[in-house]
Amino acid sequence: MTAQSNAARPASLGPKLGETVERFELEKAWLVDPVSGREGPGEIVVVDGVLESVNWLEGDEAAGVTAAGVVVAPGFFDLHAHFREPGFEDAETVATGSAAAAHGGFTTVALMPNTQPALDEPGVLARIRAASAAGTSPIEVLAYGAVSAGRAGEQLSAMGELADAGVLGYSDDGAPVRTAKLLRSALLYAGMLGLPVVDHAEDLELTAGAEAHEGYVASVMGLAGWPSAGEVQAVSRDLSVLADALADEPRARLHLTHVSTAAALDLVRAAKKAGLPVTCDVTPHHLAFTDEWIAGSRRWAWEAIGADGKALDPWADGALTAGPYDTALRVNPPLSTAEDAAACLAALVDGTADAVATDHAPHTVVDKEVEFGKASNGISGIETALGILLALVDAGKLPLARAVAALTTGPAAVCAASDATRGTSAARPRGLVEGAAADLVVFDRSDGWVVTPESLLSKGKNSPLLGRELPGRVLLTIAGGRLAYEDPDADDSAN
Repeated sequence: MTAQSNAARPASLGPKLGETVERFELEKAWLVDPVSGREGPGEIVVVDGVLESVNWLEGDEAAGVTAAGVVVAPGFFDLHAHFREPGFEDAETVATGSAAAAHGGFTTVALMPNTQPALDEPGVLARIRAASAAGTSPIEVLAYGAVSAGRAGEQLSAMGELADAGVLGYSDDGAPVRTAKLLRSALLYAGMLGLPVVDHAEDLELTAGAEAHEGYVASVMGLAGWPSAGEVQAVSRDLSVLADALADEPRARLHLTHVSTAAALDLVRAAKKAGLPVTCDVTPHHLAFTDEWIAGSRRWAWEAIGADGKALDPWADGALTAGPYDTALRVNPPLSTAEDAAACLAALVDGTADAVATDHAPHTVVDKEVEFGKASNGISGIETALGILLALVDAGKLPLARAVAALTTGPAAVCAASDATRGTSAARPRGLVEGAAADLVVFDRSDGWVVTPESLLSKGKNSPLLGRELPGRVLLTIAGGRLAYEDPDADDSAN
Protein backbone atom coordinates (compact mmCIF):
# COMPACT_ATOMS: atom_id res chain seq x y z
CA MET A 1 0.00 0.00 0.00
CA THR A 2 1.42 3.38 -1.00
CA ALA A 3 0.27 6.89 -0.23
CA GLN A 4 1.07 8.97 -3.32
CA SER A 5 1.18 12.43 -1.74
CA ASN A 6 1.58 14.17 1.58
CA ALA A 7 -2.17 14.75 1.71
CA ALA A 8 -3.14 11.20 0.75
CA ARG A 9 -4.84 8.91 3.25
CA PRO A 10 -3.20 5.49 3.68
CA ALA A 11 -5.23 2.65 2.26
CA SER A 12 -6.53 -0.24 4.32
CA LEU A 13 -3.65 -2.53 5.25
CA GLY A 14 -5.61 -5.74 5.05
CA PRO A 15 -4.52 -7.59 8.22
CA LYS A 16 -6.85 -7.71 11.19
CA LEU A 17 -6.07 -5.93 14.45
CA GLY A 18 -3.26 -7.72 16.24
CA GLU A 19 -1.84 -9.34 13.12
CA THR A 20 1.63 -8.68 11.73
CA VAL A 21 1.80 -5.95 9.10
CA GLU A 22 3.22 -7.78 6.10
CA ARG A 23 3.92 -4.72 3.96
CA PHE A 24 3.32 -1.01 4.37
CA GLU A 25 4.86 1.73 2.25
CA LEU A 26 4.33 5.42 2.77
CA GLU A 27 5.74 7.96 0.34
CA LYS A 28 6.18 11.69 0.79
CA ALA A 29 5.19 11.99 4.42
CA TRP A 30 6.69 14.23 7.11
CA LEU A 31 8.88 12.08 9.38
CA VAL A 32 9.69 13.01 12.98
CA ASP A 33 12.50 11.06 14.64
CA PRO A 34 13.16 12.29 18.21
CA VAL A 35 16.11 9.92 18.66
CA SER A 36 18.17 11.46 15.86
CA GLY A 37 16.57 14.87 16.36
CA ARG A 38 15.68 14.94 12.68
CA GLU A 39 12.39 15.77 10.98
CA GLY A 40 11.49 16.36 7.38
CA PRO A 41 10.15 14.78 4.19
CA GLY A 42 10.69 11.07 3.87
CA GLU A 43 9.43 7.61 3.06
CA ILE A 44 9.14 4.44 5.11
CA VAL A 45 8.71 0.77 4.29
CA VAL A 46 7.54 -1.89 6.75
CA VAL A 47 7.98 -5.56 5.80
CA ASP A 48 6.84 -8.44 8.01
CA GLY A 49 6.45 -6.12 10.96
CA VAL A 50 9.95 -4.64 10.68
CA LEU A 51 10.79 -1.06 9.74
CA GLU A 52 12.86 -2.07 6.72
CA SER A 53 13.80 1.38 5.46
CA VAL A 54 13.62 5.05 6.35
CA ASN A 55 14.47 7.29 3.42
CA TRP A 56 14.85 11.02 3.99
CA LEU A 57 13.99 13.08 0.92
CA GLU A 58 15.85 16.13 -0.31
CA GLY A 59 15.70 18.54 -3.22
CA ASP A 60 13.01 18.01 -5.84
CA GLU A 61 11.90 14.75 -4.22
CA ALA A 62 10.88 16.67 -1.11
CA ALA A 63 8.90 19.32 -2.98
CA GLY A 64 5.45 19.91 -1.57
CA VAL A 65 5.92 17.79 1.53
CA THR A 66 5.25 19.76 4.71
CA ALA A 67 4.59 19.14 8.38
CA ALA A 68 1.01 20.23 7.77
CA GLY A 69 0.06 16.95 6.11
CA VAL A 70 0.62 13.27 6.89
CA VAL A 71 3.12 12.78 9.72
CA VAL A 72 4.93 9.61 10.80
CA ALA A 73 6.28 9.40 14.34
CA PRO A 74 7.34 6.66 16.73
CA GLY A 75 4.51 5.10 18.72
CA PHE A 76 3.69 7.10 21.84
CA PHE A 77 4.43 5.99 25.42
CA ASP A 78 1.98 7.01 28.16
CA LEU A 79 3.63 7.12 31.57
CA HIS A 80 0.37 7.44 33.51
CA ALA A 81 -2.98 5.84 32.76
CA HIS A 82 -5.79 3.96 34.48
CA PHE A 83 -7.38 0.97 32.76
CA ARG A 84 -9.40 0.13 35.93
CA GLU A 85 -8.97 -3.65 35.72
CA PRO A 86 -9.19 -5.47 38.08
CA GLY A 87 -12.05 -4.14 40.15
CA PHE A 88 -13.64 -1.34 38.15
CA GLU A 89 -14.32 -2.96 34.79
CA ASP A 90 -17.55 -1.01 34.41
CA ALA A 91 -15.40 2.09 33.80
CA GLU A 92 -12.65 0.52 31.65
CA THR A 93 -10.94 -2.78 30.94
CA VAL A 94 -7.48 -3.59 29.69
CA ALA A 95 -9.06 -4.42 26.32
CA THR A 96 -11.03 -1.17 25.95
CA GLY A 97 -8.18 0.90 27.34
CA SER A 98 -5.76 -0.67 24.88
CA ALA A 99 -8.12 0.09 21.99
CA ALA A 100 -8.41 3.70 23.16
CA ALA A 101 -4.63 3.97 23.50
CA ALA A 102 -4.08 2.75 19.94
CA HIS A 103 -6.67 5.25 18.67
CA GLY A 104 -4.63 7.96 20.39
CA GLY A 105 -1.36 6.78 18.80
CA PHE A 106 0.01 5.10 21.93
CA THR A 107 1.81 1.77 21.64
CA THR A 108 3.01 1.47 25.25
CA VAL A 109 1.03 2.35 28.38
CA ALA A 110 2.07 2.31 32.03
CA LEU A 111 -0.83 1.69 34.39
CA MET A 112 -1.25 3.02 37.91
CA PRO A 113 -1.86 0.56 40.78
CA ASN A 114 -5.13 1.97 42.17
CA THR A 115 -7.07 -1.10 41.14
CA GLN A 116 -9.20 -3.29 43.41
CA PRO A 117 -7.33 -5.09 44.81
CA ALA A 118 -4.42 -2.70 44.63
CA LEU A 119 -1.40 -3.79 42.64
CA ASP A 120 0.66 -4.44 45.75
CA GLU A 121 1.69 -8.04 45.02
CA PRO A 122 2.65 -9.99 41.86
CA GLY A 123 -0.66 -11.80 41.54
CA VAL A 124 -2.47 -8.59 40.60
CA LEU A 125 0.13 -7.81 37.95
CA ALA A 126 -0.34 -11.33 36.58
CA ARG A 127 -4.09 -10.68 36.25
CA ILE A 128 -3.45 -7.50 34.26
CA ARG A 129 -0.99 -9.25 31.99
CA ALA A 130 -3.42 -12.12 31.45
CA ALA A 131 -6.15 -9.67 30.48
CA SER A 132 -3.79 -8.04 27.99
CA ALA A 133 -2.68 -11.36 26.53
CA ALA A 134 -6.28 -12.51 26.15
CA GLY A 135 -7.09 -9.65 23.79
CA THR A 136 -6.07 -8.96 20.22
CA SER A 137 -4.40 -5.60 20.84
CA PRO A 138 -0.60 -5.50 20.45
CA ILE A 139 -0.35 -2.48 22.76
CA GLU A 140 2.18 -3.25 25.48
CA VAL A 141 0.63 -2.82 28.91
CA LEU A 142 3.10 -2.15 31.72
CA ALA A 143 2.32 -1.23 35.31
CA TYR A 144 3.59 0.31 38.52
CA GLY A 145 3.39 -1.48 41.83
CA ALA A 146 1.94 0.21 44.89
CA VAL A 147 4.33 1.90 47.30
CA SER A 148 2.30 0.80 50.31
CA ALA A 149 0.35 -2.35 51.10
CA GLY A 150 -3.21 -1.79 49.91
CA ARG A 151 -2.20 1.79 49.08
CA ALA A 152 -3.10 2.48 52.71
CA GLY A 153 0.01 4.56 53.38
CA GLU A 154 1.05 2.60 56.44
CA GLN A 155 3.68 0.04 55.43
CA LEU A 156 5.65 -0.76 52.32
CA SER A 157 4.28 -3.21 49.78
CA ALA A 158 6.15 -6.34 48.70
CA MET A 159 8.54 -4.16 46.71
CA GLY A 160 11.15 -6.82 46.01
CA GLU A 161 8.59 -9.33 44.78
CA LEU A 162 6.99 -6.67 42.61
CA ALA A 163 10.38 -5.79 41.12
CA ASP A 164 11.02 -9.44 40.30
CA ALA A 165 7.59 -9.59 38.66
CA GLY A 166 8.49 -6.65 36.42
CA VAL A 167 6.82 -3.45 37.64
CA LEU A 168 8.12 -0.17 36.19
CA GLY A 169 8.34 1.53 39.57
CA TYR A 170 6.20 2.28 42.59
CA SER A 171 3.35 4.71 43.19
CA ASP A 172 0.32 5.16 45.41
CA ASP A 173 -1.25 7.35 42.72
CA GLY A 174 -4.77 8.39 43.35
CA ALA A 175 -3.18 9.49 46.61
CA PRO A 176 0.27 10.73 47.62
CA VAL A 177 2.83 8.68 49.51
CA ARG A 178 1.29 9.50 52.85
CA THR A 179 4.25 10.33 55.09
CA ALA A 180 7.80 11.57 54.63
CA LYS A 181 9.06 8.54 56.57
CA LEU A 182 7.29 6.12 54.22
CA LEU A 183 8.53 8.04 51.16
CA ARG A 184 12.13 7.89 52.40
CA SER A 185 11.90 4.15 52.97
CA ALA A 186 10.34 3.68 49.54
CA LEU A 187 13.07 5.71 47.84
CA LEU A 188 15.77 3.65 49.56
CA TYR A 189 14.27 0.28 48.68
CA ALA A 190 13.27 1.31 45.16
CA GLY A 191 16.75 2.73 44.59
CA MET A 192 18.34 -0.57 45.58
CA LEU A 193 16.01 -2.29 43.13
CA GLY A 194 16.86 0.14 40.32
CA LEU A 195 13.33 1.57 40.10
CA PRO A 196 11.79 5.03 40.56
CA VAL A 197 9.14 6.16 43.01
CA VAL A 198 6.35 8.04 41.23
CA ASP A 199 4.49 10.43 43.51
CA HIS A 200 1.18 12.22 43.22
CA ALA A 201 2.20 15.41 45.03
CA GLU A 202 -0.61 16.50 47.32
CA ASP A 203 -0.71 17.75 50.91
CA LEU A 204 -3.92 16.13 52.11
CA GLU A 205 -4.32 18.50 55.05
CA LEU A 206 -4.37 21.50 52.73
CA THR A 207 -6.65 19.93 50.13
CA ALA A 208 -9.24 18.30 52.40
CA GLY A 209 -12.75 19.05 51.10
CA ALA A 210 -11.44 20.98 48.08
CA GLU A 211 -13.50 21.03 44.87
CA ALA A 212 -11.56 23.36 42.55
CA HIS A 213 -8.43 25.48 42.41
CA GLU A 214 -8.55 28.18 45.05
CA GLY A 215 -8.98 31.51 43.33
CA TYR A 216 -11.34 33.85 41.53
CA VAL A 217 -13.34 31.22 39.63
CA ALA A 218 -13.90 28.99 42.66
CA SER A 219 -14.97 31.98 44.74
CA VAL A 220 -17.51 33.18 42.18
CA MET A 221 -18.89 29.66 41.72
CA GLY A 222 -19.07 28.80 45.40
CA LEU A 223 -16.62 25.90 45.24
CA ALA A 224 -14.29 24.96 48.07
CA GLY A 225 -10.78 25.98 47.12
CA TRP A 226 -7.64 23.88 46.69
CA PRO A 227 -4.66 26.19 47.35
CA SER A 228 -1.56 26.00 45.18
CA ALA A 229 0.29 25.17 48.40
CA GLY A 230 -1.50 21.82 48.32
CA GLU A 231 0.87 20.80 45.53
CA VAL A 232 3.84 23.02 46.31
CA GLN A 233 4.23 21.82 49.88
CA ALA A 234 4.13 18.20 48.75
CA VAL A 235 6.72 18.75 46.03
CA SER A 236 8.95 20.55 48.51
CA ARG A 237 8.64 17.64 50.94
CA ASP A 238 9.38 15.08 48.26
CA LEU A 239 12.48 16.87 47.02
CA SER A 240 13.80 17.32 50.55
CA VAL A 241 13.30 13.64 51.35
CA LEU A 242 14.95 12.65 48.05
CA ALA A 243 18.00 14.79 48.80
CA ASP A 244 18.31 13.17 52.21
CA ALA A 245 17.79 9.61 50.93
CA LEU A 246 20.56 10.00 48.34
CA ALA A 247 23.13 10.06 51.13
CA ASP A 248 22.25 6.46 51.93
CA GLU A 249 21.16 5.25 48.47
CA PRO A 250 22.63 7.16 45.51
CA ARG A 251 20.44 5.20 43.08
CA ALA A 252 17.21 6.64 44.52
CA ARG A 253 15.06 8.31 41.86
CA LEU A 254 11.84 10.32 42.08
CA HIS A 255 9.28 11.08 39.39
CA LEU A 256 6.58 13.66 40.10
CA THR A 257 3.46 13.09 38.04
CA HIS A 258 0.87 15.60 36.77
CA VAL A 259 2.64 18.67 38.18
CA SER A 260 0.28 21.57 37.57
CA THR A 261 1.40 24.82 39.20
CA ALA A 262 4.09 27.36 38.38
CA ALA A 263 5.57 27.33 41.90
CA ALA A 264 5.87 23.54 41.98
CA LEU A 265 7.53 23.49 38.55
CA ASP A 266 9.98 26.13 39.74
CA LEU A 267 10.96 23.80 42.58
CA VAL A 268 11.53 20.94 40.13
CA ARG A 269 13.54 23.19 37.83
CA ALA A 270 15.79 24.27 40.70
CA ALA A 271 16.19 20.67 41.92
CA LYS A 272 17.28 19.53 38.48
CA LYS A 273 19.83 22.33 38.29
CA ALA A 274 21.14 21.21 41.66
CA GLY A 275 21.63 17.71 40.28
CA LEU A 276 18.84 15.84 42.05
CA PRO A 277 17.65 12.74 40.15
CA VAL A 278 14.08 13.98 39.74
CA THR A 279 11.84 13.95 36.67
CA CYS A 280 8.27 15.10 36.13
CA ASP A 281 5.41 15.11 33.67
CA VAL A 282 2.53 17.42 32.82
CA THR A 283 -0.86 16.44 31.42
CA PRO A 284 -2.61 17.63 28.27
CA HIS A 285 -5.50 19.01 30.31
CA HIS A 286 -3.25 21.11 32.54
CA LEU A 287 -1.62 22.50 29.40
CA ALA A 288 -4.86 23.33 27.61
CA PHE A 289 -7.70 23.84 30.11
CA THR A 290 -8.03 26.29 32.99
CA ASP A 291 -10.39 26.64 35.94
CA GLU A 292 -12.53 29.03 33.88
CA TRP A 293 -13.74 25.98 31.92
CA ILE A 294 -15.71 25.02 35.05
CA ALA A 295 -17.59 28.29 34.64
CA GLY A 296 -18.37 27.48 31.00
CA SER A 297 -15.41 28.80 29.01
CA ARG A 298 -14.14 26.67 26.15
CA ARG A 299 -11.16 28.70 24.96
CA TRP A 300 -7.73 27.15 25.19
CA ALA A 301 -5.52 28.15 28.11
CA TRP A 302 -3.18 30.16 25.86
CA GLU A 303 -6.18 32.18 24.65
CA ALA A 304 -7.17 33.03 28.22
CA ILE A 305 -4.08 35.03 29.12
CA GLY A 306 -3.55 38.71 28.42
CA ALA A 307 -0.56 40.57 27.03
CA ASP A 308 0.48 41.25 30.62
CA GLY A 309 0.72 37.53 31.31
CA LYS A 310 -2.32 37.57 33.58
CA ALA A 311 -5.47 35.47 33.25
CA LEU A 312 -8.41 37.16 31.58
CA ASP A 313 -11.78 37.47 33.30
CA PRO A 314 -14.19 35.00 31.63
CA TRP A 315 -17.21 36.89 32.92
CA ALA A 316 -15.95 40.17 31.47
CA ASP A 317 -15.02 39.15 27.94
CA GLY A 318 -17.78 36.78 26.84
CA ALA A 319 -15.76 33.59 27.14
CA LEU A 320 -18.56 31.60 28.76
CA THR A 321 -20.13 29.62 25.93
CA ALA A 322 -21.01 26.34 27.68
CA GLY A 323 -22.88 25.35 30.80
CA PRO A 324 -21.12 25.55 34.17
CA TYR A 325 -20.09 22.75 36.54
CA ASP A 326 -19.25 20.15 33.89
CA THR A 327 -18.04 17.28 36.07
CA ALA A 328 -15.72 16.04 33.32
CA LEU A 329 -13.56 18.96 34.46
CA ARG A 330 -13.20 17.73 38.04
CA VAL A 331 -9.64 16.42 38.19
CA ASN A 332 -6.87 15.89 40.72
CA PRO A 333 -4.86 18.11 40.81
CA PRO A 334 -7.54 20.62 39.83
CA LEU A 335 -7.45 22.77 36.73
CA SER A 336 -5.65 25.95 37.63
CA THR A 337 -5.17 29.41 36.16
CA ALA A 338 -3.99 30.45 32.73
CA GLU A 339 -0.72 31.52 34.37
CA ASP A 340 -0.18 27.99 35.71
CA ALA A 341 -1.05 26.48 32.34
CA ALA A 342 1.53 28.78 30.73
CA ALA A 343 4.06 27.59 33.30
CA CYS A 344 3.31 23.97 32.38
CA LEU A 345 3.92 24.82 28.74
CA ALA A 346 7.15 26.67 29.54
CA ALA A 347 8.35 23.69 31.56
CA LEU A 348 7.59 21.38 28.66
CA VAL A 349 9.46 23.59 26.21
CA ASP A 350 12.55 24.06 28.40
CA GLY A 351 12.75 20.42 29.49
CA THR A 352 11.81 20.87 33.13
CA ALA A 353 8.85 18.64 32.31
CA ASP A 354 10.34 15.48 30.84
CA ALA A 355 7.14 14.13 29.35
CA VAL A 356 3.45 14.55 28.68
CA ALA A 357 1.40 11.85 30.42
CA THR A 358 -2.34 11.63 29.91
CA ASP A 359 -3.55 10.57 33.37
CA HIS A 360 -6.30 8.81 31.40
CA ALA A 361 -9.03 8.34 34.02
CA PRO A 362 -12.26 6.90 32.62
CA HIS A 363 -15.36 6.87 34.83
CA THR A 364 -18.91 5.65 34.61
CA VAL A 365 -21.88 7.95 34.19
CA VAL A 366 -22.89 7.12 37.76
CA ASP A 367 -19.59 8.49 39.08
CA LYS A 368 -19.72 11.67 37.00
CA GLU A 369 -23.37 12.73 36.68
CA VAL A 370 -23.59 14.07 40.22
CA GLU A 371 -22.93 17.41 41.92
CA PHE A 372 -19.57 18.84 40.86
CA GLY A 373 -17.94 18.46 44.26
CA LYS A 374 -19.07 14.83 44.57
CA ALA A 375 -17.93 13.69 41.13
CA SER A 376 -14.99 11.32 40.78
CA ASN A 377 -11.79 12.96 39.63
CA GLY A 378 -10.54 12.38 36.11
CA ILE A 379 -10.75 12.96 32.37
CA SER A 380 -10.85 10.22 29.74
CA GLY A 381 -7.91 11.63 27.84
CA ILE A 382 -5.71 9.07 26.12
CA GLU A 383 -7.50 9.54 22.78
CA THR A 384 -7.45 13.36 22.84
CA ALA A 385 -3.87 13.95 24.02
CA LEU A 386 -2.38 14.21 20.52
CA GLY A 387 -5.10 16.60 19.36
CA ILE A 388 -4.47 18.92 22.32
CA LEU A 389 -0.73 19.00 21.67
CA LEU A 390 -1.32 19.63 17.97
CA ALA A 391 -3.59 22.54 18.90
CA LEU A 392 -0.59 23.97 20.75
CA VAL A 393 1.58 23.33 17.69
CA ASP A 394 -0.98 24.98 15.40
CA ALA A 395 -1.05 28.01 17.72
CA GLY A 396 2.72 28.37 17.43
CA LYS A 397 3.23 27.60 21.11
CA LEU A 398 5.02 24.26 20.82
CA PRO A 399 7.34 22.84 18.13
CA LEU A 400 6.05 19.64 16.57
CA ALA A 401 9.33 17.86 17.30
CA ARG A 402 9.08 18.74 20.99
CA ALA A 403 5.48 17.54 21.14
CA VAL A 404 6.51 14.18 19.66
CA ALA A 405 9.53 13.90 21.97
CA ALA A 406 7.35 14.55 25.01
CA LEU A 407 5.26 11.52 24.01
CA THR A 408 8.16 9.23 23.07
CA THR A 409 11.78 9.75 24.12
CA GLY A 410 10.76 11.78 27.17
CA PRO A 411 8.73 8.99 28.78
CA ALA A 412 11.32 6.41 27.71
CA ALA A 413 14.09 8.38 29.44
CA VAL A 414 12.11 8.44 32.69
CA CYS A 415 12.09 4.62 32.61
CA ALA A 416 15.51 4.17 31.01
CA ALA A 417 17.33 3.16 34.17
CA SER A 418 14.73 0.55 35.09
CA ASP A 419 15.83 -3.07 34.82
CA ALA A 420 12.15 -3.94 34.44
CA THR A 421 12.05 -2.34 31.00
CA ARG A 422 14.48 -4.79 29.46
CA GLY A 423 12.75 -6.91 26.88
CA THR A 424 9.70 -4.65 26.80
CA SER A 425 8.70 -1.86 24.43
CA ALA A 426 9.69 0.63 27.13
CA ALA A 427 13.30 -0.24 26.37
CA ARG A 428 12.99 0.35 22.62
CA PRO A 429 14.59 3.45 21.18
CA ARG A 430 11.52 5.61 20.55
CA GLY A 431 12.71 6.60 17.11
CA LEU A 432 12.47 5.60 13.47
CA VAL A 433 15.08 2.84 13.60
CA GLU A 434 15.69 0.66 10.57
CA GLY A 435 15.68 -3.03 11.36
CA ALA A 436 13.60 -2.66 14.51
CA ALA A 437 10.05 -3.84 15.04
CA ALA A 438 7.80 -1.15 13.58
CA ASP A 439 6.37 0.97 16.37
CA LEU A 440 4.67 3.84 14.57
CA VAL A 441 1.80 6.27 14.52
CA VAL A 442 0.67 7.93 11.28
CA PHE A 443 -1.56 10.99 11.62
CA ASP A 444 -2.88 13.64 9.29
CA ARG A 445 -2.51 17.23 10.46
CA SER A 446 -4.59 18.45 7.53
CA ASP A 447 -7.60 16.59 8.88
CA GLY A 448 -9.41 16.61 12.20
CA TRP A 449 -11.98 14.59 14.07
CA VAL A 450 -14.94 15.41 16.29
CA VAL A 451 -14.85 14.04 19.82
CA THR A 452 -18.12 12.22 20.46
CA PRO A 453 -19.16 9.34 22.71
CA GLU A 454 -19.23 7.20 19.57
CA SER A 455 -15.77 8.21 18.35
CA LEU A 456 -14.13 7.44 21.71
CA LEU A 457 -13.12 3.79 22.00
CA SER A 458 -12.67 4.06 25.76
CA LYS A 459 -15.60 3.10 27.96
CA GLY A 460 -15.05 6.46 29.64
CA LYS A 461 -16.89 9.25 27.85
CA ASN A 462 -16.04 11.79 30.56
CA SER A 463 -14.35 14.38 28.36
CA PRO A 464 -14.96 18.13 28.33
CA LEU A 465 -14.08 18.04 24.63
CA LEU A 466 -17.26 16.25 23.52
CA GLY A 467 -18.60 17.97 20.43
CA ARG A 468 -15.30 19.71 19.67
CA GLU A 469 -13.14 19.10 16.62
CA LEU A 470 -9.50 18.36 17.31
CA PRO A 471 -6.65 18.55 14.79
CA GLY A 472 -4.67 15.52 13.71
CA ARG A 473 -6.64 12.43 12.76
CA VAL A 474 -4.77 9.24 13.64
CA LEU A 475 -4.74 7.08 10.52
CA LEU A 476 -2.67 4.13 11.65
CA THR A 477 -0.95 2.76 14.74
CA ILE A 478 1.49 -0.15 14.50
CA ALA A 479 2.78 -1.62 17.77
CA GLY A 480 5.69 -4.04 17.73
CA GLY A 481 5.09 -4.73 14.04
CA ARG A 482 1.41 -5.57 14.53
CA LEU A 483 -1.67 -3.59 13.55
CA ALA A 484 -3.06 -1.78 16.59
CA TYR A 485 -5.42 0.78 15.04
CA GLU A 486 -6.57 1.66 11.55
CA ASP A 487 -8.80 4.59 10.68
CA PRO A 488 -12.16 3.09 9.69
CA ASP A 489 -12.31 5.57 6.80
CA ALA A 490 -9.09 4.27 5.20
CA ASP A 491 -9.33 4.23 1.43
CA ASP A 492 -9.85 0.58 0.52
CA SER A 493 -9.55 1.40 -3.17
CA ALA A 494 -5.89 2.42 -2.94
CA ASN A 495 -3.21 -0.11 -3.73
